[in-house]
Amino acid sequence: MTKVPEPDFGTERARIKDFFIAERGYWRPWAETMLEVSPGFLEQYARYAGYPARTGPLTQRMVELIYVALDTSSSHLFASGLETHMRKALEAGATQADIFDVLHLVAVQGAASACQAADILAEVAGTDGLQDLDAHLKARIDELGPQHALTMHAVARMDSGYAAVLLDFIEHGRSVGGLEPGESSLVQLALHACFTAFNPDATRQIVVTGLAQGLSRAEMLQAIQLGAHLAVHGTALGVNTFREL
Repeated sequence: MTKVPEPDFGTERARIKDFFIAERGYWRPWAETMLEVSPGFLEQYARYAGYPARTGPLTQRMVELIYVALDTSSSHLFASGLETHMRKALEAGATQADIFDVLHLVAVQGAASACQAADILAEVAGTDGLQDLDAHLKARIDELGPQHALTMHAVARMDSGYAAVLLDFIEHGRSVGGLEPGESSLVQLALHACFTAFNPDATRQIVVTGLAQGLSRAEMLQAIQLGAHLAVHGTALGVNTFREL
């Protein structure tokens, strides 16, 4: 009877490690532990997580800038991933202005939810006695609000000063010579669509804006997909804790 050779687990795990690094661009202790315990997870995760960047229409520069936004977002704050993707963004041709424009959009992200909450306040408490919008302020809101998924009319009627300084921050706080308008929309779409701070209303508005700017469905879908596999950072935390125990 012919003896069936036993599988060479060392060679197979080396192949999976090489594949993971090629797909994800990094190797960390949690991945080493997962390679020993559940190599199938690691291989299939790498294939799943790498798919959007590998197959979508966005350039590597744009993909990495989106990852910079997602890892920097106050809803995630993932420092090691940020370092990896910021370096890769610069290597892919991103400029300092691009990076700091992304960081500006990260800072603006929270304003969308604040404006939505103000809409709810106005709806429930009523608008009697609220100030009328100044024509100049209304024009600024109508111009800049949709670009950043901000519904500002209610908050401006309750506190015009807040609306004015927010618009100043949006208009004058960004880097000179950074992202193109469509690129800015892709970054914001990724931020608002990500599970870490999912904002359906803001996502819908940015999609409308993106389509008006000429972005394709495929480009916007890729920006949305890039955020999903950040959930593995929870897995990594669990693996690291298990290893320590």
